[in-house]
Amino acid sequence: MQLLIELLRSTIMAATPVLLAALGGTYTFYSNIFNIAMEGMMLIGAFMAVLGSYLFGSWVIGLLFGLAGGILAALIFIIFAVYLKTDEFVTGIAINMLALGGTTYLLRQIFDVKGAFMSPEIVAIPTWKIPLLHDIPVLGKLISGYPFIVYVALLAALLVQFHVYKTRFGLRIRATGEDARTVDSVGVNSSSVKSISIFYSGILCGLAGVFLSLGYVNLFAENMSNGRGWIALAVIILIQGRPLGILLMSLVFGFFEGLGLTLQGTAIPSQFTQMVPYLATLVALYFYSREKQTGVEVEEVEAV
Repeated sequence: MQLLIELLRSTIMAATPVLLAALGGTYTFYSNIFNIAMEGMMLIGAFMAVLGSYLFGSWVIGLLFGLAGGILAALIFIIFAVYLKTDEFVTGIAINMLALGGTTYLLRQIFDVKGAFMSPEIVAIPTWKIPLLHDIPVLGKLISGYPFIVYVALLAALLVQFHVYKTRFGLRIRATGEDARTVDSVGVNSSSVKSISIFYSGILCGLAGVFLSLGYVNLFAENMSNGRGWIALAVIILIQGRPLGILLMSLVFGFFEGLGLTLQGTAIPSQFTQMVPYLATLVALYFYSREKQTGVEVEEVEAV
């Protein structure tokens, strides 16, 4: 039972950064922006969170620094992809490379270390113990005692679902994704809608980075996002941007990452256990592509 509880807790912790990043990518998905810069936004947010927490001795300042890092990456994306009309894919790749190279350079220049920076002066995000529920033997261990960003991420899935499908701005996002020129023709600036979508994406990806470096672990390591932005993109594509579906798929990814961590205590090589969540994602993408191809073939037959 204890092993199962630990696996489920690992699932929730591992799912949180992917969930936050994918929810941010939901906004750009519906506004028809191919946002592969989520990886870079997360990485910059993670570095800035550690920098702020270390310099000021406060996780709150670290949180604000991390959010600012995600917003900065989003603003760069907005300037180039929306207003200068550069290719979104190329711009996203450039931001990811800038984030990887820039954080590695700053890690060595500011902290004078290579690989990873750990310090007792980095103040981690505190955990929340839910009153009454925390004392329940099994349930308390399962749902209480996480960093508060975990609960924020779960709530964010519901809020993004409501924002995208039940509000005027959500309607404008989806309309912009369908046909931006039609949106412009009724007096709504589609460029502004896209910019706000990227801005929201930067906030949520920055928060994912904060969780990575101050919640999931308490350090910064080179390339610590480790492909989670790409996993988030894969989740968005699989679920077609539906926030509640993203929550479910993020938990599936978290389960396989937690399973990989659990298997590290066995005779299985650690390199293989680290591959488990990414192999699961590839399998999911394969079945999704097969299902989509089958659907297209059925439509073609019906058309004939």
